[in-house]
Amino acid sequence: MLVNGFKFGILLQFAVDPVCLYIFQTASLQGFAAAEAGALGVGLIDGLYILAAILGMTSIIQQMNINQGLKIFGAATLFIFGLNMIIGLFDKSLLPSLNIADLSGINNAFVYALILTASSPLTILFWAGVFSTKIAQEHLDRKQIYLFGLGALLSTILFLTLIAFIGSLTQAFVTPLIIQVMNLAVGLIFIYFAIKMIMKKTATEKTH
Repeated sequence: MLVNGFKFGILLQFAVDPVCLYIFQTASLQGFAAAEAGALGVGLIDGLYILAAILGMTSIIQQMNINQGLKIFGAATLFIFGLNMIIGLFDKSLLPSLNIADLSGINNAFVYALILTASSPLTILFWAGVFSTKIAQEHLDRKQIYLFGLGALLSTILFLTLIAFIGSLTQAFVTPLIIQVMNLAVGLIFIYFAIKMIMKKTATEKTH
C-alpha cells in the first residue's frame, strides 16, 4: 500500500502549482540546501493535512461551513505573495521578511514554504475524498490508509527534491536580469492562481 500511495502521489506532482515554482526558484537563486529546506517545509504541512484528513478533521470543517473562508484565505495569501514579488522589482515590499530577494537562509526558505503550503488548506478536503474512496472501494483498514498517505507524502518530498536539484543546476547561469524576470513571472503566476481561486468561489456561489 505504501507503493500505491507513492505512485498516486507521483501522478499528482505533474500539476504545476505555486509551491513547485517556489522550490525551483529558491534553488536557482540560493542553491540546493535552501530549496531542500523548503521541500521539507512543504512535506511537513502536507503530512499534517494528510493526517488531519485521515483522522476525520474534514467533517469539522464541513460542519463549521468554513470552506469558503479557507478559499479566501488561500487566494489572499497567494495574491499578497505574488504582488510582493512584483513590487520587489522596484525595491518595495509588502512583506519585508518574506521578500524572496531577502531570503538568504535555509530557515527562511523553510518558513516561506510552510506559509505558502498552508495557504491551500482545502487540501484536507481533497485527501479526505481520496481516503473515503479508497476505504469504500478497496476496503482498506486504518493501517493501510496510513501507509497509503505516507507513500503519497514521500512522493511529494522526492519530487520537490528533484525539482530543487534541477533548479540548483541553473544557479550558475542566473544573472540579475534573469532574477528580475523570474520574480516577475512567478509573481504573476501566484496572482493568477489567486484570481482563479476567487473565480471558482464566485462560480460556486452562483450555482447555489
